[in-house]
Amino acid sequence: MRHILYTLALCLLIQTVTAQEQDSLQQAQRTLSIDEVVVTGSRIATDRRLLPMTISVLDRKEIESDNRPSLLPTLVEQVPGLFITSRGVMGYGVSTGASGGMSVRGVGGAPTTGVMVLIDGHPQYMGLMGHPIADAYQSMIADRVEVVRGPASVLYGSNAMGGVINIITRKSAERGTHTDLRLGYGSYNTLEAEATNRTNLGRFTSTVTASYNRSDGHRENMDYEQMGGMARLGYDLGREWSISADLNITHFNASNPGSISSPIIDNDSRITRGASSIALRNAHGALSLFHNWGVHRINDGYSPGGTPLDYRFQSKDAITGAMLYQSFSLFEGNRTMVGVDYRHFGGKALNRYLNGDPDKIIADKTMDNVAAYIDLQQSLTSWFTIEAGLRMDYNSHVGTEWVPQGGVSVQLPRNMQIKAMASKGFRFPTIREMYMFPPQNPDLKAERMWNYELSLHQQVGSVSYGISLFYINGENMIRTLPVDGRMMNVNTGQIENLGTEVEVRWRTTKHLTLAANYSYLHMKYPVVAAPEHKLYAGASYNIGRWTLSTDVQMIRGLITQTSPEISENFLLWNVDIGVMVARQCRLYLRGENLLAQSYEINAGYPMPRATVHGGVKLSF
Repeated sequence: MRHILYTLALCLLIQTVTAQEQDSLQQAQRTLSIDEVVVTGSRIATDRRLLPMTISVLDRKEIESDNRPSLLPTLVEQVPGLFITSRGVMGYGVSTGASGGMSVRGVGGAPTTGVMVLIDGHPQYMGLMGHPIADAYQSMIADRVEVVRGPASVLYGSNAMGGVINIITRKSAERGTHTDLRLGYGSYNTLEAEATNRTNLGRFTSTVTASYNRSDGHRENMDYEQMGGMARLGYDLGREWSISADLNITHFNASNPGSISSPIIDNDSRITRGASSIALRNAHGALSLFHNWGVHRINDGYSPGGTPLDYRFQSKDAITGAMLYQSFSLFEGNRTMVGVDYRHFGGKALNRYLNGDPDKIIADKTMDNVAAYIDLQQSLTSWFTIEAGLRMDYNSHVGTEWVPQGGVSVQLPRNMQIKAMASKGFRFPTIREMYMFPPQNPDLKAERMWNYELSLHQQVGSVSYGISLFYINGENMIRTLPVDGRMMNVNTGQIENLGTEVEVRWRTTKHLTLAANYSYLHMKYPVVAAPEHKLYAGASYNIGRWTLSTDVQMIRGLITQTSPEISENFLLWNVDIGVMVARQCRLYLRGENLLAQSYEINAGYPMPRATVHGGVKLSF
């Protein structure tokens, strides 16, 4: 409770200080307020001040300034309540000891099946395993990222129980052709290379990207190599309609050395993931078709002194889906959204023996999801808006789930908003949980939880801040426990989390910007990869050709193992320096963990000490 009181006091202090500056900072307020439109909370462009849920937004400038090939480290820093595990200088992986686990407010799972990752609104997860692939989300493709902190199951269904990360791809707003190149090198023989071309010919637009990243890693047998690319084509059919198509492919090779106490030899993964879609859109809705697929070849490895395995794990999975949604106004102040979703997903997994013995089929399953939903937003006055939604989701193996949500948004003087929301989140069990590996249980039911939150947001002059209070209560969580002498997945787990999140941004001058966020999470039933305290504070200064940014991140009470319970506390300090040596050329140098902290995020996997990366960016 004292943490909540502290954050409330902080917000009151900010309001008092900024009120004194309001008259002199009106112009800065108008400049900063252009970032109020979001799409993830309602599927269409909506003023986020009218939405009851809490949404964090990272724009292209923030993404690009970090000089990182992956989006995920930047999201961890900039979004309160979000945490993503890591085990090295580059790469995540998918096999034993893999990282890239995502949680929002302590909800996510291991592997992540409770946080939905989208690219332009299309779901991204494995058809068999049910989790996203962290190595597929590269910064070069993103124009902005919107993160819904809390359930978004009414619009996005299963897997959006804890929240949603929506990566909105880059497009060119200016006429002509623009090309960006980046080449970097740093600690542990780490190489980063990427190229992006954006073309705008009026009605026709295109974006093409390509990347190559590699690293030896900070431990033996920790090599990583990633290559990928995206192509997106768009055409405006007229004033109201447009059509687009895209293809995104990434391939990575990753080696897992195992934990310090239990090293592994030859635990190598060869993973290819692809996603494609075509969409017909207007200003108020869309019809889109998408197809995601993956091919996975994994050597589970062996312990030193042991015998190499005589088989290799292989799997293929796919998701094919369609989405149709449209919004309209029934009367003044009303926005009604209706939609239907369909997904067919699954795949085949097997062990392929090296001696020529027949393959051992682990799973060969498919499922279907069909859903319909309605979401209503009604402005009763100029300052009071209500929202209510209902979804019916049917899974061919589990059955039907009804998902309601409701909330209010109140617009107060001095650009302040108070929001309240109650929302249900749910998750259908995955094929892995029901039909793969010894703990499988085909009788699993859906996980369910309720999220209650109260939030306050305000922008006064050049200062913007927000505070959110939340309480989560869930049941039917899938846990692995002994049943009749063997381990089995069962619906016996619970969630009871409460906490607070604070965000502050202050553009003190045209040269200096300060930003900070803090999240506190109390879990009655602790899980790994969800820190009790997460604090970020950063400053960015630019003058002339030079830019300097520095930030610190404090993590306390990060549980890395539950039995017995092991937790970590650490403080990370990063510095980034850039200089424009020519109109089209920028040099940068980035140092991470400059305090050389010794810490772990995954139990038994020490993170690298201080690292340095530098490179060049070209734009023409």
